[in-house]
Amino acid sequence: MNGKAEAPTPASGGGAQPIEGSRLKFFPVSFFAMTMGLSGLTLAWRKGAALLGTTGLAAHALGFFTLAVFAVMLGIYLAKAFRYPQAVANELNHPVMSAFAPTISISLLLLAQCMLPILPGLAAWLWGIGAALHLVLTLHIVRNWVDKEHFELGHINPAWFIPAVGNVVAPLAGVGLGHSELSWFFFAVGVSFWVILLVIVFYRILFHDPLPPMLLPTLFILIAPPAVGFLAYMNLQGGALDAFARVLYYLALFFTLLMVIELPRFFKLPFFLSWWAYSFPSAAVTVATFVMAEKVGGAFFHWLALIMLAALSVLIAWLVLNTGRAIAAGRICQPPKG
Repeated sequence: MNGKAEAPTPASGGGAQPIEGSRLKFFPVSFFAMTMGLSGLTLAWRKGAALLGTTGLAAHALGFFTLAVFAVMLGIYLAKAFRYPQAVANELNHPVMSAFAPTISISLLLLAQCMLPILPGLAAWLWGIGAALHLVLTLHIVRNWVDKEHFELGHINPAWFIPAVGNVVAPLAGVGLGHSELSWFFFAVGVSFWVILLVIVFYRILFHDPLPPMLLPTLFILIAPPAVGFLAYMNLQGGALDAFARVLYYLALFFTLLMVIELPRFFKLPFFLSWWAYSFPSAAVTVATFVMAEKVGGAFFHWLALIMLAALSVLIAWLVLNTGRAIAAGRICQPPKG
């Protein structure tokens, strides 16, 4: 290795290339970021309906649609695991791609939250499987970090938040399902690793080579830990808006503003599947803003939440459209470049 980041393919979708063998082999685990984004949109619309006093039918429909999309993608990925087990093993041990493996378990945890008001029995199963799988993946990936045989500074990027910091997603549905102590466990792990990795990621961004273009959208992931942490913390301590909750929310809002002023840079990028990294963090801060509107009141948070919901809805529609175009053009599931 030469010390520079490899050019991994967490989300292929640039120019078309010849494909060797079955495209199934190159179905990326990062595809599950789509169900994370759709789940976030579902939860945002549910909060929006509550604030506006309308029915939650749109959120229910989105929830079932997201569940169906997840089932299809899981079936495809399990087929890949059965037919190309080495390809899956390579992803789980890759210095960059391994960070996206927990998008599967996080999707299960988010779907549990989506299904909780509709099918609580299904939500309990989704949460149980998702929590167990996420713990296993977190331990596996953190162990690989500690062993550090294949890792260099250039491999670090904001996607590294997904495995360990993703634990803060568990309390969203876990508290409502009665798993309070387990939820505190996941929250403690997630928040601790957020502080550690935030320093490391910023050191890499400031003092190492720039992120490769296909990983630039992962900068949006900086929004997710404080936004989801805020929602999880509010659940864990009964919904009271205290000083720590405010710190988490306003950090999420700051990172959102930072990403907004970077939008011209993102618009210049060709489409990669990693564009879905825009979706869940945007959804998380939107839901957090709806919670602030409920707790604080006033016109500012009310209108900010509605503007964010409108922008999020347009963003998801844009991502779905571009993903469909990329699939139709055969630009998805390409062999990795590096």
